[in-house]
Amino acid sequence: MNATPLPMQWANALSTRASLEAAVKETVERLKDRFERPPDLGLVFISSAFTSEFSRLLPLLQDLLPLPVLVGCSGSGVIGMDPNGTPREIESAPALSLTLASLPGVSVRSFHLSSDDLPDLDSPPDAWVELVGVTPEDNPQFILMADPFSSSINDLLQGLDFAYPNAVKVGGLASVDGFNRQSGLFCDRTCHREGVVGVALSGPVVLEAIVAQGCRPIGPAYQVTQAERNILLTLSDPTADPVERPPLEVLQDLIQTLSEDDRKLAQNSLFIGIAQDSFKLTLNQGDFLIRTLLGVDPKAGAIAVGDRVRPGQRIQFHLRDAQTSAEDLDTLLRDYWQSLTGTAPAGALMFSCTGRGEGLYQEANFDSGLFHHYLSSVPLSGFFCGGEIGPVGKTTFLHGYTSVFGLCRRP
Repeated sequence: MNATPLPMQWANALSTRASLEAAVKETVERLKDRFERPPDLGLVFISSAFTSEFSRLLPLLQDLLPLPVLVGCSGSGVIGMDPNGTPREIESAPALSLTLASLPGVSVRSFHLSSDDLPDLDSPPDAWVELVGVTPEDNPQFILMADPFSSSINDLLQGLDFAYPNAVKVGGLASVDGFNRQSGLFCDRTCHREGVVGVALSGPVVLEAIVAQGCRPIGPAYQVTQAERNILLTLSDPTADPVERPPLEVLQDLIQTLSEDDRKLAQNSLFIGIAQDSFKLTLNQGDFLIRTLLGVDPKAGAIAVGDRVRPGQRIQFHLRDAQTSAEDLDTLLRDYWQSLTGTAPAGALMFSCTGRGEGLYQEANFDSGLFHHYLSSVPLSGFFCGGEIGPVGKTTFLHGYTSVFGLCRRP
């Protein structure tokens, strides 16, 4: 009979000290006596306000608290727990968030990948497995952080999905503020300026993802009847009017049916959702990958979308605003909380778009506060991203304007 694994321990400390030494010391002091056994994993998120000192972060941390695996990145804002156990989002100010996790029985492997390391997309899964160093049979789960200027992140996600189809992958692109254009990626004892750093967790561990895209659908779901790369050429409504029509004409008719407030919103907050399940009869809010509407061709009536589209797919127009974003996240968190049976999460990570936060809600700590409302006992940390990594359906995507949560627990 297998022995029951020891419980996971997960804790975070947040510091807003302006001195890097003081911030590192404060977070370590708050965490070092919290664990019954030595931590297996450290996750660190540092504000872009410390850009000139990124190279000093890992030596300072590892000298005070040596960790076998330590990964992280920089962000224009960071997320962590204050001494009262309440999550806070620190935007555009000095801050350091340090998470430690004790994961008995779990294999923890860190890695750094540069763009030049990535196999060709025609390569077999074994090429990706050799690169990462973890077999699919180990059932790994991935936490990923990449530099914001990498053009290969979508290739990486596609390759990891190919090699590890059952693995959950969450994370984000390091973000920069308006003054500092350099990002930092941290892996064990090395600070990198490009590529991807990550950790693979294998064994008795579950990583669950919540992807809040913050949009609501308007109008019916349309069938794409003609498309070329990322250009929608014709649409039809199979439930009402199967005649093929230019998408701009469809959109103009749809906007006339909206309320005055929604018509105003559609002028600058209109998006397109691409259904990810070709066979699902009834499509719900979370079934769509939300993409930007890039532009229109009035003469042809075509619409350009921020992703590739193909005939046969279904699309639905969406709107985004603060209220919709709040309602979407509330619904997802409530559904997750109500579905919890057995082991609760030991800890969670939040990867939130720089376009959310106080700028969207006109209120501080909104997304993290809503998480805390439903999961008050779960330590939360993370950062504000230049793009968020998370699954929709069975495929991992790079998102914008989302908050992606990764929740770690025992099976």
